[in-house]
Amino acid sequence: MGIFRRAGAHTDEIEPSSNSIERAIEKNVDSTHMETAADPASKWKVSKAGDGDVAMALFNSPDEIHEPIDPEEERKLVRKIDLMILPYLAVCYAFFYIDKTTLSYAAIFGIRDDLDLVGKEYSWLSSIFYFGFLAWALPTNLLMQRLPVGRYLGCNIFLWGVFLMMQAAAKNFAGLAALRAFAGAAEACSDPSFMLITAMWYTRRQQPIRMGLWYTANGFGIALGGLLGFGIGNIKGGLPSWKFEFLIIGALCCIWGIVMYIFLPDSPVTAKGLTQREKRIAVERLRENQTGVENKHFKWYQVREAFCDVKLYLFFILGVVGNIPNGGISNFGTLIIKGLGFSTLVTTLMQIPYGCIIAISILTCVFLNDYMARNGRQTRCFFILVFLCPNIAGAFGLRFLSADNQAGRLVCYYLTGPYNAAFVMILSMSTANTAGHTKKVVTNAVLFLGYCTGNIAGPFFYKTSQTPEYSLGIWSMIVAHLIEVVVVITLRFVLKRENMRRDRIQSLQDGGLEGRDLDATAFSDMTDRENLNFRYIY
Repeated sequence: MGIFRRAGAHTDEIEPSSNSIERAIEKNVDSTHMETAADPASKWKVSKAGDGDVAMALFNSPDEIHEPIDPEEERKLVRKIDLMILPYLAVCYAFFYIDKTTLSYAAIFGIRDDLDLVGKEYSWLSSIFYFGFLAWALPTNLLMQRLPVGRYLGCNIFLWGVFLMMQAAAKNFAGLAALRAFAGAAEACSDPSFMLITAMWYTRRQQPIRMGLWYTANGFGIALGGLLGFGIGNIKGGLPSWKFEFLIIGALCCIWGIVMYIFLPDSPVTAKGLTQREKRIAVERLRENQTGVENKHFKWYQVREAFCDVKLYLFFILGVVGNIPNGGISNFGTLIIKGLGFSTLVTTLMQIPYGCIIAISILTCVFLNDYMARNGRQTRCFFILVFLCPNIAGAFGLRFLSADNQAGRLVCYYLTGPYNAAFVMILSMSTANTAGHTKKVVTNAVLFLGYCTGNIAGPFFYKTSQTPEYSLGIWSMIVAHLIEVVVVITLRFVLKRENMRRDRIQSLQDGGLEGRDLDATAFSDMTDRENLNFRYIY
C-alpha cells in the first residue's frame, strides 16, 4: 500500500499544512530543475515562462506520477472528492438559477406596477444584471488565478446574496438597476470558478458528468423556485410578495456563501480533507489530462496565444448564441405561461415540470456521452446537436401554433429546456480543450463575455407590444440555435483536424505515438498549443 512513500519519509503519517505546501511549490520546482540537470531521465518539461503547475510540489520527478494505483482505492477517493465538491457547487448553482428567475416571479407579483416600470425598463432590469457580470468577468477571472478559488467564490456568493436582499428596498427603476448590476458583478465568478474547480479535480472523461451534476441543479432551481414562488405568493404580510422573494432568497444565498467559504477546498494540493497520499493520487490521476491543476503566476504569452487561437472566438460565439434564448426564457418564461391563461400562482407551479425536464435532459446527455467515451467515441459535439433539436422544434411550435392551442404551446415551451444540456457540453469542451492555467482563465472569461452578451441581448427581442406570443423573441431563439449548429460543426472540424495533424507528426518521431512522454508534460503548465502531447476532445 505504500506505493507513494518516499525513501526516508512517511507520507501517509506526516501531512504538511496547506501553507507549507504553498511555500514549497516554487522551491520544489526550482530544486527539480537543478536535479534534472544531472539526471535527464527525470526532467520536467515546463511552459515558456519557466515554471510548472502547483502539483509539482507533491512529486520529486515525473517518475513518481506514473506509479500504479489500486482501482478500488481510486474509486473510493473519487467518491470522497464528489462529496467534498459536488454538493457545494450544486446547491450554489440552484441558487444562481433561482436568482435568475426571481425577477420573473417579481414581475407576476406586481413589481412593474409598484415601481412604475414603463416601456423597456423591465427588459433593461433583466439585461443590466449581465452588464455588471460583463464588466467584472475578466477581472474576476484574473483574481481567481491569484486567490484561493474556494474562499473567493464563497465571498462572492455572500455579497451576491446581500445585493439580492437590498433589491427589496428599491424605490424606483434606477435604484433596482444599480443593485442588479452589482449582483451581476458578484456572480461573474460563478460558472468560470465552477469550471476551474471541476478541471482541477476530475479527469477529462469525468468532467462532463460532474458538470452535468452541478448544472442539473439549475433545473431543480427552477422547480424549487416555482415552489418558493408559490409559497411566497401566499404570504400575507406587510410587504408585497416580490419583496419577500428578494429577502428570503437573498438571505439563503448569504448563508450558503459562508458555508462555501468554510468548507469548499481550494485545490487537491492544499485540500485539508485529504491525506498526503490521497492528494498525490488525486493529482496523479489527472496526468493524462495534460492540463495540470493550477498555477498562480500570470503569463502574458498565454494571453496572447489565447487571442490568436480560433477556439477562443468559436467559444465566444457559442456563449452568445447559446444564451440569447436563455436571456429571454429565464425572464419572460413566466409571462409566456401566464399568457396561456393560467393564474399567477398556477403559473409559478407550471415551472416545476420545466425544471425537471431540464434536469433530466442534462443527466441523460452527460451519461450517454460518458458511455460513448468509455467505448472510445468522440461524441460531445454530436450530443450538443442532438439536444438542440427539441429547442428548435419547441421554438417553431411557439411561433406557429395558434394562440388558442394552450396545451400545444405549453408543451412547446417545455421543449425549450434541453438547450441547457447542450450548454453543459460546451462548457465541458472549453475546460477539456484548453491547457495552460492563464490561457484557461482567459478562455473561460471570453466564453462568459459571450454568455453575458447573449443574456443581455435576449430580453430585448421580447417586445411588450407582442405579448403574450412574443414573435420576435421566439424568432431570436430559432436563429440563435441554427447559428449554434453551424459553429459546433465548425469547432468539431477544427479540433479533429488538429488531432490528426499531431498524430501524423508524432508518428514520425522516435518511438511513435506509443513512445510519447506524457509524464514529463503532465504538470508543465504548457498551453495546448505548446504541448504536442495534448489531444483535443470533440
